[in-house]
Amino acid sequence: MKNIENEIITSLKNLFEEKHLNIVIVTHENPDGDAIGSAIGLAEVLRNAGHDTTVISPNDYPSFLKWFGSNVEILVYHHKKKKVKNIMAGSDILICLDFNEPERAGNIKKQLLLFPKTKIVIDHHPDPSDFADYLFSDTKYSSTAELVFDILKEINFKKFINQPAAEAFYTGIMTDTGSFSYGISRPNVFKVASELLTWKINTEKIHSATYNNFSKNRMKLLGYCLNKKMEIFPEYRSAVIYISRSELKEYKFQPGDTEGFVNFPLSIENIIFSALFIEKKDIIKASFRSKGNFPANRFSRENFNGGGHLNAAGGESKMTMSKTVEKFKQLLKDYKHLLSETKI
Repeated sequence: MKNIENEIITSLKNLFEEKHLNIVIVTHENPDGDAIGSAIGLAEVLRNAGHDTTVISPNDYPSFLKWFGSNVEILVYHHKKKKVKNIMAGSDILICLDFNEPERAGNIKKQLLLFPKTKIVIDHHPDPSDFADYLFSDTKYSSTAELVFDILKEINFKKFINQPAAEAFYTGIMTDTGSFSYGISRPNVFKVASELLTWKINTEKIHSATYNNFSKNRMKLLGYCLNKKMEIFPEYRSAVIYISRSELKEYKFQPGDTEGFVNFPLSIENIIFSALFIEKKDIIKASFRSKGNFPANRFSRENFNGGGHLNAAGGESKMTMSKTVEKFKQLLKDYKHLLSETKI
């Protein structure tokens, strides 16, 4: 944790060693496995340390992330606005997990920015904003769950980790690395994973509950997208999938149903860059994935008002779907040299 100064670690330790704090943990909008896993794991630890801890998600999250053995309840702001606001108003500490821009908090952004007491950010994405009192940010980490685990060790809170917390942290690491297949640049990922096994977590159960727990409608939507809505551009080593609102409605879309769709084209021989465009009410949401050193984050930042990791990024478009997809196709020509030179 070389990028995190010792005095910040000491400050966090002093904060959490106070007696009976009211702590609220907020995830980013449309939380994924890392956000949910990190939040549940940290909440378990802080509760075991004697604090009242509540986890809040700006909106609903996928059903395949609702299997955890933890008793931690995740309040969805979209459904319980008044309750969430009251809890935040009575909290001593606000912890933002797995995001570093207030905008990523969605409809909780205003409450987050106006929170008058201690704000903490723990995240592994690049280019953090300056909106918190304490920032724990390190892009070398595979996931926020891995980072949270190391922070807990540094402040001597590992003793408060129980099996549900270990299970949640492992899930966060597993999902943000695609079952340990990408986003890993150093041995620490496996070191943390091996330590989590000492709590006797069932990794086979975790994997099955996360990846083999989808609805039939999601599987039908995936089949439709791969068959009808995927275009491949071999000359640019790229592919795109695009889904309209009417298509989502036809397949009875639920939050999380399109999770991972952007990765499927990367399974095709010699495809190293993939895009997924999904039509929302007022905007087109974009996801980008890449292999090797092709900068998906740069592509998103320069063209779709987004950003993220080197190989995983998000963005948006305010154009129509047809114009957005056409823009993507035209842009591939400008990046052809990078796409051609990328080694995997």
